[in-house]
Amino acid sequence: MSAPKADAAGFRRLMARWPTGVSVVTARSGERDGGMTVNALLSISLEPPTLLVSLARDADTVPLLDASGQFAVSFLGARQRELSEGFARRVDAAEKFRGVRIRRGVTGAALLDGALGWIECRTIQAIPLADHRLYVGEVVAAQEGIDAPPLLFYHRSYAVAEGGDRLILPAPPADRPSP
Repeated sequence: MSAPKADAAGFRRLMARWPTGVSVVTARSGERDGGMTVNALLSISLEPPTLLVSLARDADTVPLLDASGQFAVSFLGARQRELSEGFARRVDAAEKFRGVRIRRGVTGAALLDGALGWIECRTIQAIPLADHRLYVGEVVAAQEGIDAPPLLFYHRSYAVAEGGDRLILPAPPADRPSP
């Protein structure tokens, strides 16, 4: 018996059951900044430190990342939901950064103030795959930020971490069975 083919809606529902951390990927080319909320991020290697991020091919940050060959990641804390929501919007980049406190990293990309930490990368490979681009970056700078619970995403909602030993996850939507 063969397994049923995965459809986009079913795949999305299943992946919603997998909690992820929330970050903002930023890039700068010339005087232009771009940034977007990302939860598709993966540590690949420690020697050398290497990171992978997945961005939608049509995201406004992609051309800036391609032009600069560099990007930064700000790991968001539980109290930074507003930043996550702001950078997830499909609006002009200048609007996303309006009122957001940043500092510049060694790559020139924006690092969002108050984050759990920051990683800056030099792109070593960009891989087109389906409707996304995967960026593999060698870490050129990493810094810890505030010591606080992370911002998490689960079942298409934000989840709350209370200290290191308790998570409050949103209930699954009523129209979907829980395991």
